[in-house]
Amino acid sequence: MNYNVAAYIVYLVLTIFIIVYVGKLFYRNGRIFILALLKNDELTTDYLNKILLIAYYLFNIGYAFVKLRSWQRIINAEMLIASISRNTGILIFILAFTHYINMILIWYLSGLKKSSITTKSLQS
Repeated sequence: MNYNVAAYIVYLVLTIFIIVYVGKLFYRNGRIFILALLKNDELTTDYLNKILLIAYYLFNIGYAFVKLRSWQRIINAEMLIASISRNTGILIFILAFTHYINMILIWYLSGLKKSSITTKSLQS
């Protein structure tokens, strides 16, 4: 039996499920942050949120497929489980890292928005 084919199938099914589930979660719950950042402009918020979701899917699913090229040959069930776990863990780490970078960016941009409102009100 070729363990690599089994590893690829399990890895792709698992990672695509995780990516789609997390993407829908971020899309649904992140709208309020983007809406606040764009001063309640719902149309622009929805467009931006959809673009972010598409970019998220393309980046992460693309990474999952590219990751298949660098897999070593799997010769037993122990290596199969270890390989799937390691590669899925790396993907989840990347998802978490990019999420925190996005949250820091939203926090920073909202701080800029607040400071520009404050300076405008002081100038009046």
